[in-house]
This record gives sequence, C-alpha cells and structure tokens, in this order.
Amino acid sequence: MIRRTPFVLPLLLVLGCSGEGLPPAPAPTTSLPAASPSAATSAAAAEKPAPKGPVAPIAKKEPRVTELHGVKLVDDYAWLSKKDAPEVLEHLRAENAYSEAMTAALTPVKDRIYGEILGRLQETDVEVPSREGAYLYYTRTEKGKQYPIYCRKAVKGGDKAPEEIVIDPNEIAKTEKYVGLGPLAFSEDGNLLAYGLDTTGFRQFVLHVRDLKTGKDLADRAERVTSVVFAKDGKTLFYTVEDPVTKRSHKFFRHNLGDDAAKDALLYEEKDERFRLHSARSSSKKLIFVQSNSHTTSEVRFLPADKPSASLTLVEPREQDHEYDVDHRGDELVIRTNSPAKPGDPKSTNYRLVVAKVSSPGRASWKETIAHRKNVMIEFVELFSTFAVAFEREDGLRQIRVLDPKKLSLDGSHRVTLPEPIFTLRQGDNREFDATFYRFRFESPTTPPTVYDYEPKKRALVQKKRVEVPNYDPGRYESKRVHATAKDGTKIPVSLLYKKGTNPDGKNPLFLYAYGSYGFPIFPMFSAQAFSLVDRGVVCAIAHIRGGGELGEIWHDAGRMKTKMNTFTDFVDATEGLVQMGWAAKDRIAIQGASAGGLLMGAVLNMRPDLYRAAIADVPFVDVINTMLDESLPLTVEEFEEWGNPKKKDEFEYIARYSPYENVGKKAYPSILVNTSYNDSQVMYWEPAKWVAKLREMKTDQNQLLLRIHLDPAGHGGKSGRYERMQEMAFKYAWLLDRLEVKDGK
Repeated sequence: MIRRTPFVLPLLLVLGCSGEGLPPAPAPTTSLPAASPSAATSAAAAEKPAPKGPVAPIAKKEPRVTELHGVKLVDDYAWLSKKDAPEVLEHLRAENAYSEAMTAALTPVKDRIYGEILGRLQETDVEVPSREGAYLYYTRTEKGKQYPIYCRKAVKGGDKAPEEIVIDPNEIAKTEKYVGLGPLAFSEDGNLLAYGLDTTGFRQFVLHVRDLKTGKDLADRAERVTSVVFAKDGKTLFYTVEDPVTKRSHKFFRHNLGDDAAKDALLYEEKDERFRLHSARSSSKKLIFVQSNSHTTSEVRFLPADKPSASLTLVEPREQDHEYDVDHRGDELVIRTNSPAKPGDPKSTNYRLVVAKVSSPGRASWKETIAHRKNVMIEFVELFSTFAVAFEREDGLRQIRVLDPKKLSLDGSHRVTLPEPIFTLRQGDNREFDATFYRFRFESPTTPPTVYDYEPKKRALVQKKRVEVPNYDPGRYESKRVHATAKDGTKIPVSLLYKKGTNPDGKNPLFLYAYGSYGFPIFPMFSAQAFSLVDRGVVCAIAHIRGGGELGEIWHDAGRMKTKMNTFTDFVDATEGLVQMGWAAKDRIAIQGASAGGLLMGAVLNMRPDLYRAAIADVPFVDVINTMLDESLPLTVEEFEEWGNPKKKDEFEYIARYSPYENVGKKAYPSILVNTSYNDSQVMYWEPAKWVAKLREMKTDQNQLLLRIHLDPAGHGGKSGRYERMQEMAFKYAWLLDRLEVKDGK
C-alpha cells in the first residue's frame, strides 16, 4: 500500500531534473522560507471586499516548535491532530457547517447534475461471468442498491443453473454505514470464500471465511489482514497482516481451518520497516508466493500449494534497488526483473524477462528471454498453458503483447490490434490457467468500458460486453493527445476530452487533473459522469507529468526524491502550454488532484496561484515534513524512498522547497475546495485541516476556501456506496462550474 494512493477519482475523466526555477534551500534560520514568489495575481485571485454572510471558522493557534538541522519549525495547528478531542470535533463540525452555508445556493444545480449522472448509469446490470473451476463468477447491480452483488452459477447447469449469491454487501450495509471488501479468495473446490471486511473506512480488514454451501460464516477470524490465499487442500489458509499502528503489512501466517488464530504459524516476518508483504497464488495454481517490497527493492519466497507445511524457498536475496516479481509454469519460474543484463551494465529500468528452474531459482540460473528496451516497459506478464501475455507501456499507453509460452520472447510474438489510438487497457478476470482466450477491458474517453476476449490462435478479438450508457451519444465528443513543453525541453503528454466542434480559440474553460507520484500511471479512461462538464463547454484534460509512470520507470525516477520539483513545474508548464495552444482561457482554469495529487495542488498553488481560478484538493498530502518526521504514522518509513527522510539534512532541505503547509504565503489564492475523511488511513484528516487553517490565516484574498470532512465512516476514497459517491461528485461539479462562471443552462 502507498499512503497517497489515487482512488476512483470523483471529478475528472476518471477518466485520466534540471532543477531550474527551484527556490533557494532554507538557511538555518528560525523559520522556513516561502516558495518562490508568484507572478502578478490574476483578476480571479485578486483581493475583494470582505463578503457578507457566513463567517469562516478560525482555528486557534497553539505553537509547537520542532528544531531540525538548525531550523525551527513552528506548527501553530498541530493540536488538530488530537483525534476525538472535543475541541477538534467542534472545529471540524464548524468547517462543515461553514461549507454547507457557503454552498447552499448550489443545491439546484447539484441536484440537476446528480440527475444527469444517474441518467447515464445502467443501474441494473450484470458483468460478464468468469470461470474458475466448476463455477462461473460475476457481479451484478440492482437499481437502488449501493453495492454490487457477488454471484456465481455452476458451469454444469448452463444457462439454467440457479444463481448463488456469494456475498451481498447491501445486506451488510443494513447495519453498517461503510462497507469495504478487501482481499478475496475461493478454495479450489469452490466450497469456501475467504474475504476481508472494513466497516470504518480505515482500510483495516477483518478476515472471515464463508461456507458457500450454507451461506454462513465460520468461526475463523483474523484481524488486520492484507492478503489471503488458499492452499490446494481447501483446509489451509495463508495470509498477511499489518502492524496495528504503522499499517505496514509485515507478517505471513499459515492457518488451519477450525483453529484459533492465536495458534496460526508465523512463517515469515518482515522486520525492515521499508518493506511490506503480499501473498498470492501463481497463475498455474501450483505455488504460493509471498513477496516483500519496498518502493525500490523486492524479494520473493514460495512454497508448493499442495504442500502447505513445506518451508519457504527464497528466489533471490534482496539487493538495494533490485525489483523483481515471479510467476510459474511447468518446472520454471518466469521473472520480471530490473537487474542489469550482465555485471557492469546499467539497471534495466524498464525491466527484462528471464526464466529459471524452480529447483534452482537464484539469479545465477536466470536465462534472459526478453531484453531491456529503452522505450518500452514490461509492466507485468500473465501465464497460461498455451500462451502468455505481457502488458507493455509505451508512449504513455498500455499495449498487449501475446507470447509463445515456450519461448516467452519477442520472437514470434505479436501485439493485439486495438480499435482506437487513445485508450486505456486493464486486465480482465482471467482465472483459468487452461483458458484459450485472454480477457481484457478496453475504454477511451469516448468509448465506454468494453470487455474483449482475444483468441491468440485465431488472432480474433471478440467483444463480450460494452457497458450501456443511457443518454449518451459518442458522436458528440472528441478526444486527442497533445504535448506541452517543459522548461527543460521535456515533452509532457496531455489527454483532452471536449465537445465536438470545440475550437482552440483561447476561450474555453479548462479542468485539468494530474497525479504524478509513485510511478502510478493515470490513463485516459471513460467517465460517463464527466460529460456533465463537457456538455457545458468545459475542456477536460489529464497532464501525464513526471513522477507518474505513463512513460515507464524513467518517468517516475524523474519526479521523485530530489527530482520531485519536476512534477510541479511540469504541471505549471502543461497549464501554460494549454493556454498557448488555445485550449484554455487563461482566466478560467480549474485544477484537481487527489491524495499525492493533493500535494501537487498545494505545491502549484503556492508557486503559481495566479494561473488558476479554482482548485479541488481531495484527501491532500500537504504536511510532508511533519508527516515524514513521524515514524509512528502509517506508512511513513516505507515512503522515505519516494519523498525522502527529513531527518537527513539534504533531503529535508529539498522537501522544504515544496511542502505545501510550510510554504503557504501572504498572497492571493484562487478558490479552493478541500475534501477529506476523518477515518482516512492514507492521509490523516489533520493534514488538510491544518492546511486550510493556515491558508485562512495567511491568504490575502476573499475567495472561497472550504473544508468538507466526512465525520461518519468513510475512507481515502470517501463514502463506499455508489449513489453516495455520485452525490459527492455532483456537488463538486456544481462548485467547479460556479467558480468558473459556467452557466448551468439546464
């Protein structure tokens, strides 16, 4: 898990190292300097007379001083981290009341947009079934119900087989305000389901085991489970658990059904606090893997699935900056690795593919089948008995390459021909090792999610289902890819979605989204919801900035640690590039980022508030220094390899250049809407709460600054029900359109 994980984004298309311009490093003074001064503020961000009406809550100041590297860090709002303290709850409730009062007039527009979003949803629907063993598994939705229902039918009965409900979160929701399903695993005979359940939004899952013959849960339980897998016998479970404080997945257990969890055998404990564990079964179902990963290094162990009492075998001992993962077929392990091809060579940044015998898994036995390629990243490989599939990432897009399972090389391989030039691919539900086809999901900004089965022998692409989107005409919209130029000359891809006939004449309101962290790619996806913006003339865009992974690991490395400023300057340069290309009116630009993308929002608003009319920051990671100094917080130590460790002077000085909370300045900011959840375990609620308090203290404008916090159970992605999420989305759209002064016209 990464703390600032992107979630199903509520606004956009959800769809989709020069060091130049850096502010100076902080000198050893009593406080940190602000970020570099902005250009002259725009009319949208200029000072205005104090508004009449509701008064914003002002947080009291209780200075907490931390001395580090000769610098005194003064945090006036640290008291807001006292979770459940009456004064904290009182302040947060006041923020909610203020936000509600300031946006009450948006209710009619919000309700109209919610009606539009709902009108483009096929409320009752069924997914394409996927076979696993003797059953076909699928999910379906019913009108009026918040959650998908997990179902199956016996293959033997064909179309007339009765439906069995495996698990229905809607039933759980009758007594719980939040329902989050975590790891799921079926026993090989199909009689048992192991599932994780979170009812708070804290992403802390309790493991249950359900007898699918009776529909009842067994007495077996385990706390804080992060992954789970059955052995072949259907009586033995393997699972990983997380530390109750840091939420680091660190222990791997074996459990015999019927035993108390206290008796479970601890097979492996990961003691290096940078690493976390995950367990999974191989594609062949023959092996059980437990993988230990940091942000830059990995290590894999395995045992036979039919010998649950066997000892773990280590594939290759960890080595700093060596990342690898493993699958299995026949008597071989198939390994994706970034190791050099030979000693003295550079690291294979975009990965290469090697094989080794199960009996001799170490690097000395590895035989390369696909060499490292500079411009093509091997993202992952899936194995089947008669073919293999490699997902490749090139020029910001995923491609599917089909491989001969005997060679696993480029020789004799081919890519699947896809029907559009700009698209997003995702794995389908491929559960059978002996399958004769590969299932995947395809979509684009204008094409709804589509399930395809690809038959390698025939090279035939068969459409199994396209999501039906009522009240949607694809002929009304267009999408394209453009490139903005960063100040160091790097070309930044930008994906656009707009109404057909829209001209790049410099008059369009623009909504720009980006993420840019952890090497996580944001691809141009389909969002039926986004057309409520596009229909009103808004151009929607994704900037594929450095720090993300759209262009491979090199793209990630160019925007993390001491190259992190590239992420922020890329976003600014992409904004200015879209203005220069005519896709955006320079005074009508709104931006959004979530999680680590919220850090992006905080940084660019400090750097260039004049560029933007409005910003939405969802669960924003804005208090980088204080959070990364606190190793008791979930995930902090693990992320030293993404952000740096501020206890190291040089890394502290670099983080201090961009950390949003420390760099809030006395200047005019655009309108800002901040959203968070009290039970968020990825970004603690007090980060956005403190940021808003400091912005209120420092900013010189009278533009809206709103904090909305879910005090009822909710998580990093907000509420868990689909209708709840649509209501939230409708509110954000209404606010955004109001800030951009886009007439509703409905």
